[in-house]
Amino acid sequence: MKKISLLLFLLTSTISFGQNSAETCEILNKINALIQAEHLRPKPVDDSLSVFVFDNLINELDPSRNIFFKSEYDELAQKYRYNLDDLILKNDCSFLTDIKAKYVNGLIRTKKVLEKIQTIPIDYVKKDTIRFYKKSFAFYLKKEDLEKVWMKKLRYQILDDIAEMSENLDSVKTNFKSIEQTAKNQIVSNEICRFNSLIETNTKQEEKLYNFFCTYFDPHTAYFSDDSKSSFVASLSKEHLSLGMTVNLNEKNEIIIDEIDPNGPAYQTGQIKKGDQIISISNQKETLQVSCASLESISSMILSENNKHITLTLKRNSGKSFDVYIEKQMMKDEENSVFSFIIGKDSKIGYVKIPSFYADLDGNSRKGCADDVAREVIKLQRDSIKGLVIDLIDNGGGSMEEAIKLAGMFVDYGPLSIVIDSKKEKSVINDPFKGVIYRGPIVVLVNSNTASASEFFSSIMQDYNRALLLGSTTLGKATMQTILPLDEEKNTDFLKITINKFYRITGKSHQYIGVKPDVVLPEFYEDVYQKESDFPTAIKNDSIEPFLKYKTYVKRNLIDKIAKNSSERLSDNYFFNNIKKINLKIDQLVNTPKAEIPLTLDAVFNQKKTLNALWTEINTFNDENNPLDVYNSSVNQFLLGAYPNDKTINQYQMDNLKTNPYLNEAVNIINEFNGNSK
Repeated sequence: MKKISLLLFLLTSTISFGQNSAETCEILNKINALIQAEHLRPKPVDDSLSVFVFDNLINELDPSRNIFFKSEYDELAQKYRYNLDDLILKNDCSFLTDIKAKYVNGLIRTKKVLEKIQTIPIDYVKKDTIRFYKKSFAFYLKKEDLEKVWMKKLRYQILDDIAEMSENLDSVKTNFKSIEQTAKNQIVSNEICRFNSLIETNTKQEEKLYNFFCTYFDPHTAYFSDDSKSSFVASLSKEHLSLGMTVNLNEKNEIIIDEIDPNGPAYQTGQIKKGDQIISISNQKETLQVSCASLESISSMILSENNKHITLTLKRNSGKSFDVYIEKQMMKDEENSVFSFIIGKDSKIGYVKIPSFYADLDGNSRKGCADDVAREVIKLQRDSIKGLVIDLIDNGGGSMEEAIKLAGMFVDYGPLSIVIDSKKEKSVINDPFKGVIYRGPIVVLVNSNTASASEFFSSIMQDYNRALLLGSTTLGKATMQTILPLDEEKNTDFLKITINKFYRITGKSHQYIGVKPDVVLPEFYEDVYQKESDFPTAIKNDSIEPFLKYKTYVKRNLIDKIAKNSSERLSDNYFFNNIKKINLKIDQLVNTPKAEIPLTLDAVFNQKKTLNALWTEINTFNDENNPLDVYNSSVNQFLLGAYPNDKTINQYQMDNLKTNPYLNEAVNIINEFNGNSK
């Protein structure tokens, strides 16, 4: 009877795998058909794609090279590294079943090794070293070395955890035995729990496969399930389903409730307090234990629009855990909404922050970013501002339609951009509005994270000499995507696909290279931020012959003169020169290959001390400029009286701006511009 049951299981499993393989190939071939028909720069499905997809999939499964044996990797590479293209085109996607089976087998045997290590002492006296690699490295693991490799990894993690407990090395050494036991139990238990989650959870390797297939064509083409599409669309709006709370990681890497919105569903439960620790999260279908789930899966469950009903298991002050059921509500995202202030009582410079180019996707109300900016500018003009700062720092883009509308509000008339599609056909985007909402001088603040729609807007303002750009070179994305269904009838699988490339009215493009500001200033982490040019499949930069006529707002030599004066003024600036020095240290830590370090408490403690000193230097580094005088416009002051719940975030935003050195220089530039205009 047992043999019959086992045979039946094997038969049904094979049928199930076969069905999955067929469905996987069906989706991949639909993705390919859509890409070949609609993508800006389609490429053939060949060995180059096969290598890209295989390498990325294996790197995703085993980034630290401690799950697959070298022999297993070599076998998989021999079978599939150059053959995925042929197999996909033949509708044979059983390779994913094979890869997943070897991966799960690797997880199970590694979990057994972890369970063994949990029961035996770790030798901290034995001489050993550890090295960290920034990029992926060759597979090397042999069967006989599995326990040794994990013993080394865990030994480092435990020493690293212990080094975090005190700034006094002697104190740590004195209490090492008791501290080590606690740290070891927690770290090994969390690793075992993490492996259990990976084994038990039906992780969607198919979705990862689809996305690696897509990103071979360019970094912004992506597969969306119905769930991921809903979350993406929600991210383009300033209103979305929310729990009404924010979370943070504490020094123990526990997820703690940081803020609770008094208008939100978390507050309305009456059971949740700031500082509560989240133990687990459930969407009624699956439960994630926070201590061993990935941050990606946790944030996905919290943010997904499809997870409307959430149960949090919380702990307060190390007491008993308790469950709280929350139903998400549609809420305004304050951190993703336009806001404004006035700088200075005499100079009166308006300031508008645009966190993203969100859109009114339903089209039923004027809730888009461009209309919100227009409202704030009108409020500021009622207080007779003499200049305007538009802050696009860390604005990752969003709706191109909103960026076009916004550019049209500041450019009187004329062309805004040239668009080229997959058929190499050119079309011109023209200013949708005659006239402007504001005629005074403008400074636009940008940085490495200013991307896509915000780069598009910035480049138009620069080419029309409508604004002076200040900051660091932007990300470098000048392509546009649209979302299309893979199957019109099913409407369950979608493709975000790159269909157009934008060129500036000068014929140049900022694709791959970014928009260079008129005044270039350093920013923290600028050598660490990922740029478009860092993606191996990014579309390269080119230009076209200029053919458009347009009238600039002021002469370029005036912008250049003011930019030159600004650069000279800041050449010996304490703040910006020190950012450069700190960036060299960050670059040394992050981008330079690390030397091997001994696996001793002293070595790990000193490494941690160096790292902590750098973060302290960054977090406590202040500008020497006198604090700016930042205050609300008359209209916003009145609105705060009507909506007192908004006062906390308003004060937080104001305090952050008072010592902002980029804003300080923007004010200096506008004052100089006004002086030149008299």
